[in-house]
Amino acid sequence: MRSTAADPTPSPDEPRQTPYAAYALAVGWLAYLGVLQWSVVRFRVPIVLTLTVCAVGLGLWLARRTRVDSAPRWLVPVVLVASVGITWAVPLFSYLRDGALTASLATLGVVGVGAAGLLARPTAVRARTAYGLAVLGHVITATITTLGDPAPKIDVWVTLQQASDALARGENFYDMTWTDSPGIQDAFTYLPWTTVLLAPGRWLGGDVRWALAFWSVVLFAGIWALARPTAGDAPRTPCTTALRAALPVTALVVAPGTLTQIDQSWTEPLLAAGIVWWAVLVRRGHAWWAVAPLALACASKQHLALLLPLLLLWKPFGPQRAIATGALTGVLIAPWFLASPADFVHDTVTLLLGFHPIRFANTWYLYFLNEHGVTLPFWVTGVVVLGALGVAGWLVHRRQPGTDELLRWFAFVLLAANLVNKQAFYNQYWLSAALVAVSLAVPARTEPQVTSGRRAEPARRASAA
Repeated sequence: MRSTAADPTPSPDEPRQTPYAAYALAVGWLAYLGVLQWSVVRFRVPIVLTLTVCAVGLGLWLARRTRVDSAPRWLVPVVLVASVGITWAVPLFSYLRDGALTASLATLGVVGVGAAGLLARPTAVRARTAYGLAVLGHVITATITTLGDPAPKIDVWVTLQQASDALARGENFYDMTWTDSPGIQDAFTYLPWTTVLLAPGRWLGGDVRWALAFWSVVLFAGIWALARPTAGDAPRTPCTTALRAALPVTALVVAPGTLTQIDQSWTEPLLAAGIVWWAVLVRRGHAWWAVAPLALACASKQHLALLLPLLLLWKPFGPQRAIATGALTGVLIAPWFLASPADFVHDTVTLLLGFHPIRFANTWYLYFLNEHGVTLPFWVTGVVVLGALGVAGWLVHRRQPGTDELLRWFAFVLLAANLVNKQAFYNQYWLSAALVAVSLAVPARTEPQVTSGRRAEPARRASAA
């Protein structure tokens, strides 16, 4: 039953607004990413507790459907400056040294403080300038980091580099042994399109991190496109549109731990770019075209399969497109699977299921192992993940939320899975934070979206007494 002019009481299914929502989000953002910067490479119980509290907070936000459309003018500048302060003050894991480290930190400081000044009294021009400053600052930081640390001592970078070389030679990187890897020696644990999409960075510039910087810019461009209003959105000024794009981009660029993520060549910005452009296309009525970027993301890393059940239940995308996404993902990975089924399944499935826990993963699985010597059975992880997915799926089916809320459900399901996994590090947790930030770019709607024919189009809401 929906509210009408004669019934001013908000429906339980309608988003509600509270003056404290923006404050809670700001504190949660800083706490979450602050402890994540500290978490590389160490396990601490307070880190697990903080991440869990933030997950509970996100769950309550989704359950209550609280709106955070308005915030005090000073809050965003405080968050940006505080992010820079945390980056400088909290222990930061990086292979950068001396001048390169100082230059990277200084660049992030200029972006954070400069954007804070621009957004303290926002106009359309200032918001666009803050957005441009953040994008440029990220490119400069990635350049300094890639040149300043040409060979990071992490198996992710080694395997991506050598897999890119193998792809150029037409070899199957699922049956290779890596040279000089400090971690995994004989497996490629990602799905193949991680290599396909990052290999040009290796081929053209000698380092896959150039491609990661490119996909980060694609992500930021997608956020700008997502912030632009479409039919059915509430009226908004050019300043509001620019501000909605600038806020998540600046927050992500100066987020604590960003420098480590660039240095370690963690691939989550690639996944975020695929999800964001999926959202852009769905909102613009091109839901079938949206299958392509989502399938590319799903063909890059396994855990994005958790999102497809939610999309089956969300009418603007629907079962046909969700199934098509799964089918296209299968087609994209098929050449590597067919080349060597045993190697492919070993590297991408069985190795990960049986892989030994890494003791500085900040999850509840590692809490029980590190603090009590107890190895949780696999079914416990399954119950938590399926429980979170079940609750999310039920509420998505019941509410048919807007794109912004759906992105937050994505973040919640991935976050719940991380918290009970054997392995979850800064990059996996970052993806949930990025999806929450991206969701804030989506304009408020005056009309819900439903599926009509081949396009997801807005439809007028029917009022009932």
